[in-house]
Amino acid sequence: MDEQTIERFWDAHPCGDACVGGLKGSRPEDYLAFFSDYDAFRYKKEHHILSCLDAIPFHGKQILEIGLGQGADSEQLIRRGAIWSGLDLTQEAVDRVTTRLKLRALPYQTIKRGSALSIPYETDSFDIVFSHGVMHHIPEVRVAQKEIARILRASGELIVMVYSIWSLNYLLSIYFLRRLGLLVVYATGLRLGDIYDQHLANAREQGLFNYLRIQNFIHRNTDGPQNPYSKVYNLSRIRRDFPDFRIVKCYRRFMHAPPLPVSWLPFERLMGWHLWVHLKPRRSNITKA
Repeated sequence: MDEQTIERFWDAHPCGDACVGGLKGSRPEDYLAFFSDYDAFRYKKEHHILSCLDAIPFHGKQILEIGLGQGADSEQLIRRGAIWSGLDLTQEAVDRVTTRLKLRALPYQTIKRGSALSIPYETDSFDIVFSHGVMHHIPEVRVAQKEIARILRASGELIVMVYSIWSLNYLLSIYFLRRLGLLVVYATGLRLGDIYDQHLANAREQGLFNYLRIQNFIHRNTDGPQNPYSKVYNLSRIRRDFPDFRIVKCYRRFMHAPPLPVSWLPFERLMGWHLWVHLKPRRSNITKA
């Protein structure tokens, strides 16, 4: 998988856009209405995000956010006092987040289009790098983490949200139920709607049993059946993929396992889909001369 393919996908399918019907115009009032609808949807569905952000000392810190989406979290960081800069692989995200912050008169340092594999900022520039739902979409994540370690100060912190292996969504929904469901739909010829039709098209293109191999199936079952690349994490994989960092804190949130209605279950700290991990650069143990 190459970065250009991933960029094309996210540029054509801005994260969360379809969840609220998409951006319907280019006037300021169109953007403001869209951002309001999107934020309401996001923080109702993933209400844990705000409390997680509240627990992080962003105020007065130089922050780089990698992967901007619609800028909902970007705005939240700024409102919590972050001295904020943003980086995204796609021009669409850069344009939308720039528009959001300007329309809402929110202060920021810079927003750049660029790759996490070659971060366009100076060494030792930031106190915190924050990245929510992005690192699991980067095939060469070891290169990205080395770049993050470079631009972080020695006392800095990397905070990421990645998808969790030890979640109800992965272990039950993706690994078992969705694969079984696709097998049944494929065998019976049932027509269940657009998303299922896309999975069927993928299965016919790649071969059913090749598509059902979990290392292939996982890509198309996190952010839609056209998503080109995803992975899931436990702590051992975090240690493997982020060798320049040490884990200082981790926690799971968000009960989510479609098509199962599980959001009401009180097990998010045990089997939540979102794994939040706080990491420190290993060089933070070394006193600079």
